[in-house]
Amino acid sequence: QVQLVESGGGLVQPGGSLRLSCAASGFTLDYYAIGWFRQAPGKEREGVSCISSSDGSTYYTDDVKGRFTISRDNAKNTVYLQMNSLKPEDTAVYYCATSQSCLRKYTYWGQGTQVTVSS
Repeated sequence: QVQLVESGGGLVQPGGSLRLSCAASGFTLDYYAIGWFRQAPGKEREGVSCISSSDGSTYYTDDVKGRFTISRDNAKNTVYLQMNSLKPEDTAVYYCATSQSCLRKYTYWGQGTQVTVSS
């Protein structure tokens, strides 16, 4: 059974850090591009970052460039999103998803993990 499970979310103060994990089961992550998305209350879901399967190229939305870092550990079948210098506007449910490439349709989605940035 194909499954993606996100973890690592929580409550953090502005300026703090969190590392989200996206663990895969039932398939091998290194054959796929993995994207991180987020959805804040009352807002559309938006893409945050993506890492390709072919050469490990990474992409970030402008809002998180320089603060977030996506990486993958194929041995652990896991993709990470290191989030530093967090801001209240980063508060959202964060999801990971798989695709054949970062610009194509995303097929499998995790259940999401809540990130709340508040003092």
